Amino acid sequence: MSETTFVAPCQTLVCDVPRPAVGRITLNRPEKMNAYTFAMTQELQSAVAAYRDDDDLRVLVVTGAGTRAFCTGGDISGADAEHGRKVAAQPMGRGREMREGMQAVVLALRALDKPSVAMIRGYAVAGGLALAMACDFRFAGRSARLGDTSGKVGLLPDEGGAWLFPRAMGLDKALRMTLLSEVYDAARAAQLGLVTEVVEDDALEDATLAFAEALAGRAPLAVRLTKMMMARSAGLSLEESVADAQMAVMIANPSADVREGLKAFFEKRAPKFEGR
Repeated sequence: MSETTFVAPCQTLVCDVPRPAVGRITLNRPEKMNAYTFAMTQELQSAVAAYRDDDDLRVLVVTGAGTRAFCTGGDISGADAEHGRKVAAQPMGRGREMREGMQAVVLALRALDKPSVAMIRGYAVAGGLALAMACDFRFAGRSARLGDTSGKVGLLPDEGGAWLFPRAMGLDKALRMTLLSEVYDAARAAQLGLVTEVVEDDALEDATLAFAEALAGRAPLAVRLTKMMMARSAGLSLEESVADAQMAVMIANPSADVREGLKAFFEKRAPKFEGR
């Protein structure tokens, strides 16, 4: 494991580079089951931006410290009471807090043109599930539990879940999960479309990092352009999508990576892509 960090030390996160070209952000409040505070959301935004802007990093892994939880949503324990009082005193405080907090994190992850992978141990519920769903892939340990518990205390899926959950599960299943505050084991979550792959708990880190390293070994330009094309395609017609592809081809096909890929193919060796 590399000791390199890609952002300055944080109070609520640990950021490292566990494999070549793989950045990792670890939510580091295990005593609170990695529930997020407003301060954590600010650090998350900075960490995601650092990953986005570092061309040496090609894949991002997001996880939680400890084995009890990936993230259990916003911290409602009163640990950040002073911040809560300041927000409550402002007429538009609650909305601004959401807009500048976890909603901004979710939007930043969705806007990335490089892949992201959530590595889930324990609970990923409420806003924690929205955080996981904002990533492109989700690897879960077999004992993981995923669902939306926000309604148990009268809260809403306001971190992006109202958009993310139906697109993964279908509207009826997302409504059921949220309205009844259902939490699923990893196998059921995979059946519902919430999890990409279920892995034995003791193999989760190795499997997730191996997957991330494999992604990092692909041609960076092709990966980024493909992600952008597929992400945009949901809002485009087929004609608009293939026009999008035409523009991307003009960037990818003349690249040094394509020349290297073709040369490696004919030389029967693994290519060495540099993202140029």
